[in-house]
Amino acid sequence: MPSYTFVLNGRSVQVDAPVDMPLLWVLRDKLGVTGPKYGCGVGVCRACTSHLDGAEIQPCTVPVQDCAGRSVTTIEGLADGEQLHPVQQAWLDCDVAQCGFCQPGQIMAAVALLRRTPNPTDADIDRIENVCRCGTYFRIREAIKQAAAAGG
Repeated sequence: MPSYTFVLNGRSVQVDAPVDMPLLWVLRDKLGVTGPKYGCGVGVCRACTSHLDGAEIQPCTVPVQDCAGRSVTTIEGLADGEQLHPVQQAWLDCDVAQCGFCQPGQIMAAVALLRRTPNPTDADIDRIENVCRCGTYFRIREAIKQAAAAGG
């Protein structure tokens, strides 16, 4: 079985996995990283949203072989020690989460949006396609605006 080395949340990891194994299964089943959630397996619900070299991805559709030598960030790697990322703090301040299942993916999508567009409009925020079954979209929008104002 092939072996892959990549940086996960700031530390180098090595994992043995089939070439076509989705990164999500490697993260959850082989490395014990449970923040990215399995929702659909085809990149539509976006509950697994993470970052690859700083760009937003859905690890349920990215084979682990595509990550070799690269940097993967999940919700677990977003905070700086005890200091929450501004988007995480805004999520708490705006009381966004209800069930919480989609929130790691929502937060990672919001971070990616703010990297691309530091002062997003409502239309920019609406382009985030992550599904929230609880319907907290209004609070998600408010949290993203708060994080943008905080320089997130």
